[in-house]
Amino acid sequence: MKKTFLFLAILIAPVFLYSQDITTSPQDHLTTWTLVIHGGAGGSLKDKLSPETEKMYGDSLAFALKIGASVLSGGGTSMDAVEAVIRFMEDCPIFNAGRGAVYNADGFAELDASFMDGKTGLAGAVAGVKTIRHPISASRKVMEKTRHVLLMGSGAEEFAATQGLEIVDPSFFRTPDMDSSYQRALRKRKQEAQNKQGTVGCVALDVNGNLAAGTSTGGMLMKMKGRVGDSPIIGAGTYADNNTCAISCTRF
Repeated sequence: MKKTFLFLAILIAPVFLYSQDITTSPQDHLTTWTLVIHGGAGGSLKDKLSPETEKMYGDSLAFALKIGASVLSGGGTSMDAVEAVIRFMEDCPIFNAGRGAVYNADGFAELDASFMDGKTGLAGAVAGVKTIRHPISASRKVMEKTRHVLLMGSGAEEFAATQGLEIVDPSFFRTPDMDSSYQRALRKRKQEAQNKQGTVGCVALDVNGNLAAGTSTGGMLMKMKGRVGDSPIIGAGTYADNNTCAISCTRF
């Protein structure tokens, strides 16, 4: 059994790629699976981070990678791997997705996410949600349980509740670090100078040759209420097609 591991540092958030060759019988579809993750690239330059902060990002990304790797190495689907990785990153407060995401101009986290299955071409997304703990799971539910692609705001939240997803008070997403960032932004009124403008994402190839991709974000600090970026837009923030590629985008 052969393993390869590649690390690429991009600003504050590394991109991790994990590829594993698996010894299989001739009738199996593939002998490899691949996993790539990113934790956003829209923050402070790497040389401005303290060693402790840099290690915290690296360790969190490495743990996210292990979560997805455990799914794929056990023969799990690319969709399950993508969802599991991003759910962890949505709960990890150092990333701009889920808990710890940046606040809009009114002081709330408004979250966007998208999900796509490379095998079927189906996709789902949510935008501007404030109470869904895991927007990436809501995106997958939109894909699998509705005839629509994108649900927004309260409609997305009501749908997520009917699907048994965890609904939380908007205060769940607040963290002391983001409270401080928001207060600084109010004083400076220069959203371009703020940090944590990144996005998290994951793409995966499973042993059956199926691709999947997912992206989740809090958007821009101090964005206008109701602003929706590219992350929940299929073909802009997320794309997957077994015949070509799988992509999850972030911006500098």
